[in-house]
Amino acid sequence: MEFELDLSPSDESINEIRDGLVEHNSQYLNGIERNKIAYYITERGKKVAGVTAEIFGSWLLVNFLWVDKELRGSGMGSELMAKLEAYAKSKGCMFSLVDTFSFQAKPFYEKLGYECQMSLEQYPVSHARHYLTKQMA
Repeated sequence: MEFELDLSPSDESINEIRDGLVEHNSQYLNGIERNKIAYYITERGKKVAGVTAEIFGSWLLVNFLWVDKELRGSGMGSELMAKLEAYAKSKGCMFSLVDTFSFQAKPFYEKLGYECQMSLEQYPVSHARHYLTKQMA
C-alpha cells in the first residue's frame, strides 16, 4: 500500500472516494429518498431570486438562498422560504437545516424561527459559519 497526496484531484478521483462512502452508508440510509428542489422568482424570463434545497428523509436541507441586490429587503426571501418550507412539510419534512456566514443572513433566518445550533469561528479565516435548525412540525 502507498499513501498518495493529490493537490489537484480530478472529479473522477473525488467521485471514486464519494462512491465508496455512499456504498458504505447505504446499509444505514437505504430507502431514504434525497430529492433536489428549488423555488425561483423570475422577471421577464430572468431569475431575480431563488432558493435551492434538498429533502432528505424528514429534513429540509437549504443549500442556497439568493435575492438580487436591487430587491433585498422586499420580503422576497421570506416568501421564498415560506413556500419552500410549506412544500417540504407537505412531503413529510419535520425539520430544516441551513448554514450561513456571519456576513450573510443569520438574523434573517432567526426571524424565520431558526435557532443557531453551532458556530465555527474564524471560518474560513476571519468570519464565522453558523448552522441553524428549525422544527417545522
